[in-house]
Amino acid sequence: MAVEPQPDALSSEAAADYTLFSWRCSKCHSISRPLNSGIDSDEYWRLYVAKMRRQPGSGISAEDSVAILRFLHRYSIEQRRKKELRLGVSPPEPDASSPTGTP
Repeated sequence: MAVEPQPDALSSEAAADYTLFSWRCSKCHSISRPLNSGIDSDEYWRLYVAKMRRQPGSGISAEDSVAILRFLHRYSIEQRRKKELRLGVSPPEPDASSPTGTP
C-alpha cells in the first residue's frame, strides 16, 4: 500500500508539485486513488491526467498538468525503488549505448 508523501520531507519544488496534485486531484476523488493505483508508466500517467483534465470542474490547467505529472513521475520512481528493496531486486544497469542512459 502506497503512503502519501510528507510535504516537509520533500524539496521545495517537489512539495509544490505535491500540493498542487493533492489540491486538484482531491476535488473528484481521494488522493489515495492515484497513489495506490500501482501505475508507474509516465505515458499512462500522461493519458490519465489528460482524461482527468477534461472532467468538468477538475480545474486542471495545461500548466497544472506539467506539475502533476512531474510529481507522479517522482512518486512512481520512489514507489518502484521501495518495492525493489522489499523484494531484494536490483534495478537494471543503465545502457551506456542509449542516449538517455536507459535500457
